[in-house]
Amino acid sequence: MILVTGGAGFIGANFVLDWLKQSNEKIVNLDKLTYAGNLQNLAMLSADPRHIFVQGDINNAALVSRVLSLHYPRAIINFAAESHVDRSINSPNDFIQTNIVGTFQLLESVRAYWNQLDDKTAKQNFRFVHVSTDEVYGSLNKNAPAFTESHRFEPNSPYSASKASSDHLVRAYHHTYGLPVLTTHCSNNYGPFQFPEKLIPLMIVNALAGKPLPVYGDGQQIRDWLYVSDHCSAIRRVLEAGTPGETFNIGGWNEKANIDIVNLICDLLKTYKPIANYHKLITYVTDRPGHDRRYAINANKMARDLNWKPVETFETGIRKTVQWYLDNWDWINDVQSGAYRKLTEKTPNSDECTL
Repeated sequence: MILVTGGAGFIGANFVLDWLKQSNEKIVNLDKLTYAGNLQNLAMLSADPRHIFVQGDINNAALVSRVLSLHYPRAIINFAAESHVDRSINSPNDFIQTNIVGTFQLLESVRAYWNQLDDKTAKQNFRFVHVSTDEVYGSLNKNAPAFTESHRFEPNSPYSASKASSDHLVRAYHHTYGLPVLTTHCSNNYGPFQFPEKLIPLMIVNALAGKPLPVYGDGQQIRDWLYVSDHCSAIRRVLEAGTPGETFNIGGWNEKANIDIVNLICDLLKTYKPIANYHKLITYVTDRPGHDRRYAINANKMARDLNWKPVETFETGIRKTVQWYLDNWDWINDVQSGAYRKLTEKTPNSDECTL
């Protein structure tokens, strides 16, 4: 059995779904169900006994310890995080509490659990995988080499600073206590179930509704784009074969400027639903404070050491993504109306429920 934290969010839910498509090993899914946690993402598991859902906060040490002692996981994959840069600028405290304090509390609970494992083999084989971001590395100039695992941290937003802090804590728990940790730094993810505050789903949803397509600054900010199922396969590979203490960059080898992505989405939507000139909806807005100009991931270590490469190109991945949003208007409407939040209402005096 494995324990996943933050498994009702975008990347976490995709990981849970992908895992159970390929394995009968059970998953315990611990999620606080903040605004980005959506149980509708996991609706297809409603009758699946392999999926055990626990509503709770990684800051709740008593709950985490109880889950660990009850389910005895062989590994933990930590997706739990606040992740939207704009929100970190407006409300940095939430990011400090979840990404830094929460990671610390989780590490403490996991360290105590790992130390008391009686089975020598179970203790040696245990893994803690911490999922982080390329944003901890800061911003690159246009022609600078892509980030490698040895690139120094230079975070520029409260979000990336909080993730960098959590990465340092994870590293310290390996070097100080011997906890068998692995850290991943991924590039920008996209795909099904992404909350429509992020660039790609926001552009799709707004365009189809005839609303403005807001583009920060000149739109020339460059990101490396990674289809979420490729990210999930990379994490599985890191869990399976990564050496404890190591860090792995996970990228899609797809550097694109934001404005190019917006234009491509407009072109694709004209193919699927040729009812409007979506390009006319593009609206340039004041740039985000401290907006990083370019991220780029060098994923050679994943290819060399773990024999992993992404399957999707950006062209195949974005087509699948646009089609998913076109096919899932009920999900979009529930997110926009807030109806999905009704599923997050916790049953009184209940820490655990099976979906």
